[in-house]
Amino acid sequence: MRLDKYLSDMGVGTRSELKKDIRKGGVSVDGEVIKDPGHSVGVSSRVVFKGHEIVYEEFVYYMLNKPAGIISASEDDREETVIDLIPEPKRRNLFPVGRLDRDTEGLLLITNDGALSHRLLSPKHHVDKVYYAEVTGMLNESDVELFRQGLVLSDGLECMPADLKILSVFEEEYSSEAEITIREGKFHQVKRMFDAVGAEVTYLKRLSMGPLTLDPDLEPGESRRLTPEELETLGI
Repeated sequence: MRLDKYLSDMGVGTRSELKKDIRKGGVSVDGEVIKDPGHSVGVSSRVVFKGHEIVYEEFVYYMLNKPAGIISASEDDREETVIDLIPEPKRRNLFPVGRLDRDTEGLLLITNDGALSHRLLSPKHHVDKVYYAEVTGMLNESDVELFRQGLVLSDGLECMPADLKILSVFEEEYSSEAEITIREGKFHQVKRMFDAVGAEVTYLKRLSMGPLTLDPDLEPGESRRLTPEELETLGI
């Protein structure tokens, strides 16, 4: 690939900025200063930019603890996105795997691996997504059975069977805590499912997605690279 694209893909700068740096002699390839932005390099080339070696990675994977108030999008002209929370330098082709509502917190995978995203999001693969929810309303075993059977929402949407685990019920506060496991990801699905049994979600946090579990050491807004062990569980 072109030298300027190699560096741009690694988040070093924009193509126009990098062309200027390259022509000024700021880049070497395999020990030789290269001033041609179109110089051909490979993933095994040793590329040094202003004294720092830039190792090419085709795909990158981040675990993010999404905070409330941030939108799950790659870019937005007016609002902060989950990609903005990934520390520099970052790839320009990153995207969130699936979406969490603005007010929903928790695990979000950020990557540029489209094949992995499809595998995790496709309903036919039945990837478990586990959420912790606080709701207004008194959940009971009949609700657990309705979730298990597969709810039909007010607009006629038929949900796949889901697992509802009631954690606590507070009679005085008329509220409940629960964990719910779903295997699809329709628009506002978890909130709409609770609404279908007369409960309103007041707090929602995703705890896990497939084999990935939210790192308890990540504060809201913090992220880290996936570990080799986590990548292995994803088949990478």
